[in-house]
Amino acid sequence: MESPAENKRTAALALAVLGLLMVGAFVVLIFFNGDDDTSDDASGNPSATSAPPDGSSGGSAGGDGKPSDGTTSGAGAVKPILTQAEAAAAHQLMTDYMAGLSTYTHTDKNASWAEPLLALTANDPQLRQDTGLPTGKAWDTCVATKCASQGKATVVRDAMVASDLVRGSGKTLSSLVEVTAARSEDGRNTGTETNSWLVTARNSNGTWKVSSVSIFGLGNVGASDQAGG
Repeated sequence: MESPAENKRTAALALAVLGLLMVGAFVVLIFFNGDDDTSDDASGNPSATSAPPDGSSGGSAGGDGKPSDGTTSGAGAVKPILTQAEAAAAHQLMTDYMAGLSTYTHTDKNASWAEPLLALTANDPQLRQDTGLPTGKAWDTCVATKCASQGKATVVRDAMVASDLVRGSGKTLSSLVEVTAARSEDGRNTGTETNSWLVTARNSNGTWKVSSVSIFGLGNVGASDQAGG
């Protein structure tokens, strides 16, 4: 049987071993935790789930906030040839002119009828020739039957837009315009006729003017041919 002195020595030895184990565990815990913190600070890299300081999603940028690779992006980088307001003004001119060519009555006189329409043109000789009421037998028939024609024009789509930077002749817009003429005789409807025209307008001095008109796909046709049907 062990003596009290031996029991005390055994207990003291056990406490010493337990103390050494606790000290060792504490040292290991401090060492590894400090190593992780040091490695993160030394690398200077953010964690995988952190965002860049400025809240952006990445990518290099210069001091002005623009990409530093020298490229530009976005549809607004290139200035359009025409503004929406300019295009709308050109379209209005086209439809006014084309609808006017097909709007007349048997009581109209060519001089007074043509003058406001010619004011919408660039005074091109061909347009001056084509801007007129039906002539000859077609007009005689119109007068005899008390005819009338009501025109309506709609821009279907734009075909070409350009700006002459070399000669400075201004901006040009060509559009496909659909024209419908509703005809009547003695107040009775006699039918409608629809044609598609390629109309070009030019803006050289701040004002749009019709510069050419051709029936779509068939070349240039006089306005009197259209009007007289």
